[in-house]
Amino acid sequence: MRVVAKFGGTSLGNGDRINRAADSIAAAVQQGHEVAVVASAMGNTTDELLGGIEYEAADEDRAEIVSMGERTSVRMLKGALAARGIESVFLEPGSEDWPIITDEYGEVDVEETRKRAHALAGQLKDVVPVMTGFLAEDHHGNVTTLGRGGSDTSAVMMGNYMDADEVVIVTDVEGVMTGDPRVVEGARNVGEISVDELRSLSFRGAEVVAPSALSYKDAALGVRVVHYQHGDLLTGGTSIEGEFQNLIDLQENPVACVTVAGRAIRNSPGILAELSGAIAEEDINIEANSSGMDSLTFYVDADNADDAEALLHDRVVDDETLSSVTVEDGIAVIRVTGGDPSQSDLARRVVDPVSEAHIHLYDVITSATSVSVFVPWEDREQALELIQNVF
Repeated sequence: MRVVAKFGGTSLGNGDRINRAADSIAAAVQQGHEVAVVASAMGNTTDELLGGIEYEAADEDRAEIVSMGERTSVRMLKGALAARGIESVFLEPGSEDWPIITDEYGEVDVEETRKRAHALAGQLKDVVPVMTGFLAEDHHGNVTTLGRGGSDTSAVMMGNYMDADEVVIVTDVEGVMTGDPRVVEGARNVGEISVDELRSLSFRGAEVVAPSALSYKDAALGVRVVHYQHGDLLTGGTSIEGEFQNLIDLQENPVACVTVAGRAIRNSPGILAELSGAIAEEDINIEANSSGMDSLTFYVDADNADDAEALLHDRVVDDETLSSVTVEDGIAVIRVTGGDPSQSDLARRVVDPVSEAHIHLYDVITSATSVSVFVPWEDREQALELIQNVF
């Protein structure tokens, strides 16, 4: 089995934890597995280094300074493995076998990085490479970085390009939890979670695996998250399943928007639950919903629009804070799922071409990983083509 193991800063936070990491690596090697290691800076080293830059530093100088945390970690791990009789080598930008190369725009040079990673994989039978996470090198030999969550990105990228069986993210949590154990009682480990689920959680604050890393996971590559105290790289934790796909989808059937207006709807606790619950009780599926200061809109299948309007009209009559309900039908839904997580302008890229073509937009609804646009049914094909041309 070929494994890429990434050790986060907490899992390398002191000498005892470095020994734990080295023990787990040595155990996997002694069982006959091929192991490559990606190491983050120890503890809070990167934050401390950044905090010490109290002057206008050039990007090149800043990258060199922050790289010292990872450079220290790989040397510490290499020494700990040597003490256990494990043949290893540390790799950092500037090393002859360094694999991660970026282009003049700071983006990963996929072709060159894949070639170098493949060459490095050929050495795994004889040596354990211990790589600095987060860091890269451009074609001129300058140190560059992979941005927030860069060590996770380094690990999953290397797992992909080295044809690994699994990437193991060693961190300070026992995999993905049902909730934050510091906040909720009874939080437990989730044994398995999909890439789509985890990526949505990661975008919304779950510090388990960086969203940018998950872009490099394909269906053949296993990714697992384990606690550093677990001590076994090959078992436990949470398994991340599947791969994240970029999809542009035109919903086959038209929908209708049913809108309820009322005074200060936003300040009426429970009103969304009440109205959506009334629709659900009649087995009408809500495709999406949006809200304004004085309105709530529910998108339902066009065939169910009349029933939904009647149900909501009953609530309007009974609730003095609600004023009226109206229906607009003949609406198409185009959903764009995926995209590079570093592209914060995903919504703009979807909306701009449709708007510039003077196609009416009923609504734009975004989530962490998708954008849905609602346009007139007769304009659906043109809108779909415009969006497809962007990606």
